[in-house]
Amino acid sequence: HRQNWMRGAHYTTTKSTSKYSKMISRRCTRCCLLALLLSAALSGSHASRFRHKVPALHGLSVRGGATTGKGTKPAALGKLIKSGVDSVKTSVATTTSNIGETVQRVIPIKKLGVTQVGGGTASISDLTFNLVKAIVGVGVLSLPSGIVAFGNAPSAVIPAVILVVIMGTISAIGFSLIAQVCAKTGAQTYREAWALSVSPKTSWIPTVCALGKTFLACLSYSMVLADSLRAFVPIESRTAMLWSVTAVVLLPLCWKKDLKSLVPFSILGVLGMIYTTLAMAFRYFHGSYQSGSPLLKAVPDALKPTFGSDGWQAVFRPQSIVFVSMLSTAYMCHFNSPKFYRELKDNTIARFNKLVAYGFGVAILISATVAAVGFATFGSASDGFVLNNYAENDLWIALSRFAVSLSLVFSYPISFQGLRDGVLDLVGTPMEKRTNAVLNQSTVAILLVVTMLATVLKDVSFVVAFGGATLGNLLVYVYPALMFGIVSPEARVPSAILGITGAVLGLIGSILCIKGSGGAH
Repeated sequence: HRQNWMRGAHYTTTKSTSKYSKMISRRCTRCCLLALLLSAALSGSHASRFRHKVPALHGLSVRGGATTGKGTKPAALGKLIKSGVDSVKTSVATTTSNIGETVQRVIPIKKLGVTQVGGGTASISDLTFNLVKAIVGVGVLSLPSGIVAFGNAPSAVIPAVILVVIMGTISAIGFSLIAQVCAKTGAQTYREAWALSVSPKTSWIPTVCALGKTFLACLSYSMVLADSLRAFVPIESRTAMLWSVTAVVLLPLCWKKDLKSLVPFSILGVLGMIYTTLAMAFRYFHGSYQSGSPLLKAVPDALKPTFGSDGWQAVFRPQSIVFVSMLSTAYMCHFNSPKFYRELKDNTIARFNKLVAYGFGVAILISATVAAVGFATFGSASDGFVLNNYAENDLWIALSRFAVSLSLVFSYPISFQGLRDGVLDLVGTPMEKRTNAVLNQSTVAILLVVTMLATVLKDVSFVVAFGGATLGNLLVYVYPALMFGIVSPEARVPSAILGITGAVLGLIGSILCIKGSGGAH
């Protein structure tokens, strides 16, 4: 029975469930009828035990190997047997239907367009703060230096803002495509989505890329925190500051096990980035760093505003790809898409896309504003961490540095969860074995490695640009397009266009970053 049923259940779809249920029911009924007739020829002790299983046979007795009722005529016997068969048939059909529903939930079914609603508990508003915080990180504050890669005149802001909006929209589409792949295949992680759509044998490829990208994100966060917090904490040594903030602040936050528990911290982080954006905009429109201003005199010569003649037309130069690569990092959180989809309450694709629209919409607005006002204020002198351009005694920006540090602290655990999940995926630890002890031990080990590297490396802009050009383009554009094109054959052409575009941008961007073109360093 089990083999017959599994053959039917393997091909069961929404449209064909009834067909195969009937087929399975007929097969099992024939088997049960055969067993019923054979039991009639057994000894009385066997028949008596069988009568307890089939109520329709009560009152039958066995004499001389033939089954009869007490005074029962053959017609009555046939009626009893028919009644027993109908009872067994109804029972088998009900049981088959129940088991089929259970297996549909347990065994992922590929390429059938199944929309699954999970048991998440987080609302759209809760996850929106987490999503904005996951997107808006240190990469946003390096965007003004990305514009310098192709232009140095104020009009270069125009195509830069357009690119911010376009790349943000494409990134949002990629984020949604990953969740749709999870909905169609039943995957719970990025690696499972690849394994169930592309191939289990190559599922290590996106895992390694996601691992590398999240590692670079956490590394850049640690590097910035080591520099920015020294202005507020009386610790002179950069190394001592880094290890202190890691042990006292980052480790407890990274021990959090789910996204919902990070919502209060994400709200504070988002508010910190909004304040920084408003402070930069105020300084630009107020003209606080124009020639002759008191604050400008406190800025080192190398960081004072400098403008040239390369305006909006310069966007057509190949060096603009460096800026595009940095935007891949600025919107990079796609390794966490399955986690957001899994934890969303009533996680239909329509509700998930609403979450994506809200989260990426706010992130695009913040990114465009920071890139525009930062470059418009300092031009080609824009630093890889634009807050370094502002005067030390600028109170508004001093508060911004603190707000950014606060924002990065609360962004860290969201990116770190993606890094930790990637490590556990790579070593093959299943979800049911990821106990608190395993998560805590892996958290400590990974933080040690990240912090040790952050004490040595200091060039944040190169880490952001190169990471976006290579791993970012793969995870944001190429891999989601490939997976979705396989599970949705009707969308293979647009998926192919998106994937090829991402691959080309990644290749050109990585070459330019390595050569150091356009001020990427």
